[in-house]
Amino acid sequence: MDGRLPSILTQGNMISYTTSKTEQDLLQILALQKNNLQASLSSEQIASQGFVTVSHSLADLRNMNNIEPHIIARIDGQVVAYALAMTTLSKADIPVLAPMFDLFDSIIFRDRKISEQPYIVVGQVCVAAGYRGRGILDNCYMAYKKHFEGKYDFAITEISKRNPRSLNAHRRIGFEVVHEYQAPDGETWCIVLWNWKN
Repeated sequence: MDGRLPSILTQGNMISYTTSKTEQDLLQILALQKNNLQASLSSEQIASQGFVTVSHSLADLRNMNNIEPHIIARIDGQVVAYALAMTTLSKADIPVLAPMFDLFDSIIFRDRKISEQPYIVVGQVCVAAGYRGRGILDNCYMAYKKHFEGKYDFAITEISKRNPRSLNAHRRIGFEVVHEYQAPDGETWCIVLWNWKN
């Protein structure tokens, strides 16, 4: 299974949803990520459009992709959106995310610790600025679910409470907040989970 959804015509553009397969795919993900990092945006952009927090290296993305592929949306060969896939095998590779994985040993979902259940972490999602509001994020997540629901019971990620655009989008898709915590730097994070085994 390659996680592909049918190509969708939206506002004159044919958008294909698939998994990342090439180095060029990963480089385009990194370019899109760089443009949407919190440090690259104004406070107005952060408030209205949201942001991404973690900056990955090409090696990080390649290693993650070798375990489970990322989901991408592409128009005319250009990646315009992505949803990163991350498993516990990458826990030690990105130190800033280690506290999140550690929390999964204490958060209870369906009467069991999250860490005792098969799950996939949405390492990060992003839609290019010119393509927002077209349903691309929803379709990326539908492809994500289609590709991974046979192996994992749910998708999980964390979102800064200062990113209401992202929190609201994830709620719309079906994620629920299962935990909140404050990081040592004072940032409040929401752990959100999308249950695929209702």
